[in-house]
Amino acid sequence: MVATGSVGGENRAKMTGNAGTQTSTSVDRITVALIPRAQDGLQRLMANTGYSKTDIVNRAITLYEFIDSQLQDGNELLVREKTTGSTESIRLL
Repeated sequence: MVATGSVGGENRAKMTGNAGTQTSTSVDRITVALIPRAQDGLQRLMANTGYSKTDIVNRAITLYEFIDSQLQDGNELLVREKTTGSTESIRLL
């Protein structure tokens, strides 16, 4: 049996049948210099979510890739305000 699993996009592993061994997928480590606005946002997200820096960066990249693929396919990114129902189109530059 070969299965791959993901919990919230964080725990990616490959399990192989009979022996039940588990090996992690490859990891790419990077060093990033954050501008002050991004650093403040990262700190707020860590406080609000309880996620680590690594989890937040991985989720951000995954989300950005999803949004980019949707925009490349000609779709729009819309935000609707719950209370008024007004909708705005979001453009990434």
